[in-house]
Amino acid sequence: MSQQQTEHGQEFLDDVTDAEAREQAYRERGTVRPITVVGNPVLHRECRDVTVFDDELAALIDDMFASQRAAEGVGLAANQIGVDLKVFVYDCPDDDNERHVGVVCNPVVEELPADQRHLDDSNEGCLSVPGAYMELPRPDYAVVRGQDAKGNPIRVHGRGYFARCLQHETDHLYGRLYIDRLSRRERKDVLRQMAEATPKFATVPND
Repeated sequence: MSQQQTEHGQEFLDDVTDAEAREQAYRERGTVRPITVVGNPVLHRECRDVTVFDDELAALIDDMFASQRAAEGVGLAANQIGVDLKVFVYDCPDDDNERHVGVVCNPVVEELPADQRHLDDSNEGCLSVPGAYMELPRPDYAVVRGQDAKGNPIRVHGRGYFARCLQHETDHLYGRLYIDRLSRRERKDVLRQMAEATPKFATVPND
C-alpha cells in the first residue's frame, strides 16, 4: 500500500486499490479471537504505543482482520481482542460505497478547520457493545495520522460512515468507547439494549 493520493496538496494513503484482495490475505493468515466487551479493563485505559514493527505485530494484524470479519465489523482496535497496543484495522465503505481497507498504528485524529467540521448525527454501534445503537454527532470528515505496519508515517482520510469509523477506532485506543460520549440517559439505554441482545460472535466474559 505504498501508493498515495493527493488532495489539497496533502498526501493520503491509497487504501482503496486492491482492497478486497488485501483484506482476504490478512484474514486468511489470521486466527479469530473473541471480542472484549464494555466493562473489560483493557477497553477503559489508554493503550501502549506501538514501538516495534515486527512479525509479531504483523500476526496480530492478521488476527484482527480475521476477528473483524467473523464479527461482521467495519473496524477493530487491538484492545477489542484484549491486546494493549495502539493499532486498529478497518474494512469500511464510505458514503459512496467505496471500500477502504487498512491498518493504522499510533493514530491521532487531526484537528480540522471549522469549515471542514460538519456534524453527522447518524447511529453508531460497537462490537464491544454488541446489539446496541445510538445516535452520536461526529464530524463527517476525518483525517488520522499514524504509522503503517512497518512503521512508515501515513495519513488516512474519510468522509461520512468511514470518517465515523476512523474516529471511533482511534477513540478505542485512548480508552474511550462511543458510549462515553453519550448522555447518562442515552448510555443507560445503550447498556439496556446490550443486556437484552444476544451477541452474534464470541465475546470474552467480564468476570
